Amino acid sequence: MSRQSCWANMPPELLRDIIQRLESSDNVWPSRKNVVACAAVCSTWREITKELVKSPELSGKLTFPVSLKQPGPRDATVQCYIERDRTTATYRLFLGLTPTLTENGKFLLAARKSRRATSTDYIISIDPEDMSRGSSSCVGKLRSNFLGTKFAIYDTQPPHSGAIASTNRAGRRVAAKQVSPKVPAGSYNVAHISYELNVLGTRGPRRMQCTLHAVGAVSMDSDSEGMAVPASTELAAAPVADDAVGEPGLSSSGGDRYVKGDPLVLKNKSPRWHDQLQCWCLNFRGRVTVASVKNFQLVAAADQPPAPVCQGEQDKVLLQFGKIGKDMFTMDYRYPLSAFQAFAICLSSFDTKLACE
Repeated sequence: MSRQSCWANMPPELLRDIIQRLESSDNVWPSRKNVVACAAVCSTWREITKELVKSPELSGKLTFPVSLKQPGPRDATVQCYIERDRTTATYRLFLGLTPTLTENGKFLLAARKSRRATSTDYIISIDPEDMSRGSSSCVGKLRSNFLGTKFAIYDTQPPHSGAIASTNRAGRRVAAKQVSPKVPAGSYNVAHISYELNVLGTRGPRRMQCTLHAVGAVSMDSDSEGMAVPASTELAAAPVADDAVGEPGLSSSGGDRYVKGDPLVLKNKSPRWHDQLQCWCLNFRGRVTVASVKNFQLVAAADQPPAPVCQGEQDKVLLQFGKIGKDMFTMDYRYPLSAFQAFAICLSSFDTKLACE
């Protein structure tokens, strides 16, 4: 107790200077864990650390667990990779340039695939060893329809102030534990993903569209241990139709109510046919090395409400996902997507889509 008081009674100016130097020097993991350790010393250290550590949008760094729910940087991409384990039907997301940096790669999220009679669920967790349906480490889930052509992303935290949790069976809260008194437990529909049906069976890449119902910044919760959950969410949001997904188990007669703004619509960037290689091609800038129907790049749709998107914004890749090995994939995302949203979108690409290929 006396030791804690000694650290807590350090002069604020000195403490701020120490943490500021540490925050500036330890830019990457695993050394970045020293910044997290500062926030765990006592409440004084924690408050100063929270003040000095900027969000990924401003700093480009993922520090605390809440960073996984915050938008990525505007002027750069966060480079990650995903490991797939076919035997356990699990997927793990790491922060790192390439899978050769596995030892230095920072674990971010994990997901476990669970097949049902009429749908498929992907339970997303911050604990790589605990992806059970009732786990308190669960941060959200992805659910598909029977054909694997339509998906709904559910967040365990409200996407904006005043959001109403889904009451239907599909959006039921995976873990019922309330993490913070400021953040009500629930399950909130934050995005929909749809893949275009390939009725004629023609060869070519998949066509997908993603509609985000809430985009923006998430703040840290001062009352949450380890700053793992958001305290307030001032996000741009849009109403979601009860039948937006169009499949039993994915819609609700009492759907979420969003109070302001417009949705963000993303679509896959159309590849070009390469006559010499005789295949469809996209420029992944060296981040994807294996041809796969799962590979994609997402850009802002041209007919974005309330006004059309300029050509420059249409060409900006907000999320790209591609194969580099048998069970290794890269995932690069940027603002306005968060790591959680990007990971959930990429998980939808793993699901079997017989009607789309």
